[in-house]
Amino acid sequence: MESSSVLLSIQNLVSEVKKEIFSNETSNFAAFVSASAYDTAWLAMIPDHENKEVQQAGPMFKSCLDWVIENQREGGFWGEITDGEGTPTIDALPATLACLLALNTWNKGQRNVQLGLEFMNSKTEMLLKVNNSENLPRWFILTFPAMIELAVAADLHLVFPQRLTETLTDISIKRQQILEMEDLMDESRYVDCPLIAYLEALPSTYHFDRQRIVEQYLGSDGSLFRSPSATAHAFIATGNLNCMEYLHALLQKFPSGGVPEKYPVDEGMIKLSIVDHVQRLGLAEYFNQEIEQILAQIYENKKDCNSNPSKTNINAVKLYEDALAFRLLRMQGHHVNPGSFCWFLHEAEMVAHMEENSEQFVSTMYSVYRATDLSFPGEDELEQARNFAIKMLQRSVYTRNRDHVLFISKELQNMIKYELKQPWIARLDHLDHRKWIEENKISPLWIGKASFYRLSCLDNKNLMQLAVEYFEFQQSIYARESEELRRWSNEWKLSEMGFGREKTTYLYFATAASTCLPFNPIMRSVMAKAGIIVTVADDFYDTEGSLSELQVLTDAVKRWDSKGLDGHGQTIFDALDSFVKDTAANCDPRHEKEVVAKLQDIWRETFKSWMVERRWSLAGYIPSMDAYLQTGMISIAAHTIVLPAASFLNPSSAGETLMIKPVELHNITKLLMVITRLVNDTQSYQKEEVDGKMNLVSIHLNKNPNVVNIQDSVDYVNGILEAKRKEFLEHVYMDDDMPKPWKQIHLSCMKVFQMFFNSGNLFDSETALLDDIDKAMYRPIDRKHSHLEPLIS
Repeated sequence: MESSSVLLSIQNLVSEVKKEIFSNETSNFAAFVSASAYDTAWLAMIPDHENKEVQQAGPMFKSCLDWVIENQREGGFWGEITDGEGTPTIDALPATLACLLALNTWNKGQRNVQLGLEFMNSKTEMLLKVNNSENLPRWFILTFPAMIELAVAADLHLVFPQRLTETLTDISIKRQQILEMEDLMDESRYVDCPLIAYLEALPSTYHFDRQRIVEQYLGSDGSLFRSPSATAHAFIATGNLNCMEYLHALLQKFPSGGVPEKYPVDEGMIKLSIVDHVQRLGLAEYFNQEIEQILAQIYENKKDCNSNPSKTNINAVKLYEDALAFRLLRMQGHHVNPGSFCWFLHEAEMVAHMEENSEQFVSTMYSVYRATDLSFPGEDELEQARNFAIKMLQRSVYTRNRDHVLFISKELQNMIKYELKQPWIARLDHLDHRKWIEENKISPLWIGKASFYRLSCLDNKNLMQLAVEYFEFQQSIYARESEELRRWSNEWKLSEMGFGREKTTYLYFATAASTCLPFNPIMRSVMAKAGIIVTVADDFYDTEGSLSELQVLTDAVKRWDSKGLDGHGQTIFDALDSFVKDTAANCDPRHEKEVVAKLQDIWRETFKSWMVERRWSLAGYIPSMDAYLQTGMISIAAHTIVLPAASFLNPSSAGETLMIKPVELHNITKLLMVITRLVNDTQSYQKEEVDGKMNLVSIHLNKNPNVVNIQDSVDYVNGILEAKRKEFLEHVYMDDDMPKPWKQIHLSCMKVFQMFFNSGNLFDSETALLDDIDKAMYRPIDRKHSHLEPLIS
C-alpha cells in the first residue's frame, strides 16, 4: 500500500475505534466483558411461566437460549480456549454441561446436544488429566460434580470411561469436604466467592432453607453476590421478584443474550484494561486525550476511597486492579503510594493461599510484577512485592507440566517468560508492541466463579487492524531511514575507517525502536548520527590513535578548527562539524548560532574526557572512583546523543532551555549519564581490562584490598546502579519542571543502554541483535497470531 493510502486507512481506523470504544456514547462498559457460557445457560433454563414445571411455557430469556445454540465452539464444547488452535480450558466441562441442560430443558438444538455429549464423553478424561486432578481449583470442585448430577437427573447420556470413576469420586469427596468445612457465608476467604454464591451448584443433600437464605443474602441490586447463575437458580427456586428484576436488568445490558460471570461489572477495571491494552499495542498517541481523561477520573476516584481494602474486598481481582492502576497512574505522572496495591503483603492468610495455589494467581502476579517496574527510592514494599511476584511467576511458568493449561495460556506464558528474561527497563517499546500484538489475544485477565474473565474490547477487530497497520507503517519508515543513514555514514567514510566497530544499523535500530515518537525523523537522525560519531571517535581514542594524533584531534575540537588534522582525525572532525551545522540548521533560525555554540561545547567536553581516559590508560594510572565517575559519565556520551535530539521534540525551545552545557545539566540528565556509565561498566569490565581501559568494577576491586572476588565489585556497582535508576525514574515520572517528551527521550536512551548491556555486551556482538532488528524494521506481523488477514498491497 502507498504511504498516503496507509495513512488514510490508519486515520479511518482511529475514528472507528474512538466510536466503538472511547465515544461518550459508549457508556455500556459492561458490554466489553466476555460472555460466560455457564451463566448464560442458567438464565436460559428459567421458564417464562408461573408454573415452573410447564415446559410449554418456553424460556423467559429466549435470547440466552439462542446465544447457547449459536456459540458452541468447534469441537462441541462451550467455554474458553487457551490458544489459537481452539484447545479448551477446564471451564469447558461445567460450562458444556450447563449448556446441554439448557438445551435439554426446552428440547432444542439436538445437533448441539449430540456434539456436546460427544465432547464430554471423549475429552473429560483428557482435560482432567492435563490439568492435574489432584490440584483442581475450588470453583471447579463445586460446579463440575453438580452439573454431572443435574445431567444424570435429566437423562443426558454421559458415558465416561470406567477408569475415570475414581477421579470423579475423588472430586465429589473433595466437594463434600468443602461443604462440611465452610459456612455458607465465609468472609474469611481471600479469593473465591463464598458458598452461597454457588447456590446453583449446592447438592440437594445440602440442607438449608433456600427461601430464608436468599432473603438474607440477596444484595440491594437483587443478585446473589453479583452472580447471574446463582441469582437465576434463586429465582427458579423461590420466585423472588427482586431476583427477576435483576435478571431483566442484566439482559437489558446484554441484549445479545450472552451474560458475564459477574454483574454489575467493575467499570474502573474495564477502563484500566482498555488503557493498558491500547498503550501496549503502541497506539497511545492516537488516544492521548481519552487516556488522560480516563486516568484522571480513576485517580480522583481512588483519592476519594480508602486505600486499604475492607476484609470483604481482599481478593485476587482487587489486587489485579490495584496493581494495574498503580502502574498506569504512576506512568501518567500521578502521585500514588505503593501501599495502594502492596497491602497484600500484610495479609498473611492471603499470601499463604497464593503460595499454595500459584497457578490460580498468574494474571494477578503478572500485574503486580509489572507495577513494580516503577520503583522509586525508599519504596521497600515494591521490592518485597517484586520478589514475591517473581517467585510466584517462575513457579507457575517454569515448574509446571508444559501441557498445564488450567490457568495460563501459551501466549500468557510467553509474555511472562519474555518479561522475566528481559526486564521492562531493558526492553525497547517498538518490539514490546509487536510482542503484544502477536501474543495478547487469548490471555485471560483472571478466573471467575466458573469461567475466565476477559474483555471483548481487547480483541476489537478495528483496534487490532489499526495496531498491525500502524506497526508496519512504522517499519516502512524505519527501513527507509536506516538506508539513508547508511548512505550518510558511507558519504563521510565513517563506515570505512578500518578499525573499531561499525554499528550504523545497530544504532539506528536502537534509536527508532526505543521511542514512541515515529513522526520525528529529524530527532531520530540526530540521535543515530551522534551515536555513530561517538562510536567511531571513542574507538579511535581507545585503540587506534597514537597519543600525539589524539592530542591534535582534541585540540582541533577545542578550537573547532581542522587545521593540522589528517587521516582518521580529519575524517572524524569533518563529519562532526557537518553534523553540528546540519543539526543547528534544523532549529529555529533565530537560535542557530547559539545552538551551534552549545553543541560544540558538549562535544568539546566529550572529546576532552576521552583524552583524559586515554592518558590514564597509557600511564597505567588508577584514579579514585569519584574521579573516574566524573570523567566516565561524560565519556559514555549519553548526553551528547540525547540533548541535541531532545530539542526537536519541542522546536520552539531549541537554544533556550534544552541545549545546555554539562555544568548546567538537569538532574535527570546527570542521572542518565551516571546510569549509562555504570550499566556499561558492569558488562564490559573484562573486555576493557584486556584493552587496558579503566572501569569502575576493576577500580573498586583495586581500591578495596578486602574485596577478593570480582563478583563482589560487580554487585557493588550494581547496587549503585539500582539506586540511581530508581532516582532517575522518579524524575522521569514525577518532575513537573520539564516537558514530558523531553523526559521520555531520556528514558528511551537509558533503556537502550540497558538493552545493550543487560545480560552481556550485545553492542559488541556481530549477531546478537540481528533478529530483533529484523522484527523491528523488516519482518511483517505474524497475522496468524494477531488473527488478521494480510494487508492488500
